[in-house]
Amino acid sequence: MKKAILSLIACAALTGCTAVKVSDFDSIQEYTLKNKNGMVVKITNYGAIITSIVVPDREGNMADVALGYDSVDSYINAIDRPYFGAVVGRYGNRIAKGKFTLDGVEYELATNNGENHLHGGNIGFDKVVWTAEVVENGVKLSYLAKDGEEGYPGNLKLSVTYTLTDDNEIVMHYEATTDKATVVNVTNHTYFNLAGEGSGSINGHLLQINASKTTPVDAGLIPTGELADVTGTPFDFRQPTEIGKGVDADNQQIKYGPGYDHNWVLDRKGDGMEVAAVLYEPTSGRVLEVITEEPSIQFYGGNFLDGRLVGKSGKAYGYRSGLCLETQHSPDSINHEGEEGWPSVILRPGEKYDTTTIYKFSVK
Repeated sequence: MKKAILSLIACAALTGCTAVKVSDFDSIQEYTLKNKNGMVVKITNYGAIITSIVVPDREGNMADVALGYDSVDSYINAIDRPYFGAVVGRYGNRIAKGKFTLDGVEYELATNNGENHLHGGNIGFDKVVWTAEVVENGVKLSYLAKDGEEGYPGNLKLSVTYTLTDDNEIVMHYEATTDKATVVNVTNHTYFNLAGEGSGSINGHLLQINASKTTPVDAGLIPTGELADVTGTPFDFRQPTEIGKGVDADNQQIKYGPGYDHNWVLDRKGDGMEVAAVLYEPTSGRVLEVITEEPSIQFYGGNFLDGRLVGKSGKAYGYRSGLCLETQHSPDSINHEGEEGWPSVILRPGEKYDTTTIYKFSVK
């Protein structure tokens, strides 16, 4: 089930190696999961990254639909830090000006996205080596984020268990505990192209998001605090809609993106697993359902891919050639704590962070 990732090289040769000690390299592995349908998923304990998702099209032809690389050094050294396939945190998405107050104490984090904090900081969960344990039909990855790491309070014990089912589902189960009040908002950052990675634009995909409200943002992509109705806007994906239809609309929120890089607040019926989004690629017939317990989802349309990153197929990843559907609590939620429509991201001692998201693949 597991094999060493190829192309492990000495730390001294890596420009992005600050999070990885020389002694860590022997523990970096890739784990291959396969089900009875021939679906293959590969995961590495560096960054808890999904490196590959191979699924059939409507004719049974297999293709890898996840953007990424074929060597760990490419993930470590990637320019522009695209977060391909990684678990991001301790706080996924943005925190305004890298500051929040918890129990009367103000915490300052790295401002690694303009004046704001993004995806856990300079060395987030995507840049560390996790401890791996093989489990039935999957792998459990664990990491201890220490008190003060990247400015966050509390020793956070976190795990994500990836399992692959015979229903072509990648199940991602996150669990965490802490010894001090802290914030937690982790998510997976896989970029999808259901035509196959390296196949060009995702603008022809049809997307449905089961949400009637978004959290509008300012120019730095920080939510204003408003919950806005999607009716009559390019953000109305309540019915399957071609992504390219509104991606360049004359709309201020789209201009801030530029394109889609926004958070939708899901129209949930309860606290259980519900379908958040459905993605369909007409040429291949591949379908991705995103099923989650989370209250929101970020749709990012690959607006900053510019052809400089070359993936595992040897093809450059051009403008909008992959998209992310990140289940989460809304960006900057900690700075809207207690406000209606902003569920809490605070985790306290004695409590358990416990959430599941599923990527389910099919064809039509």
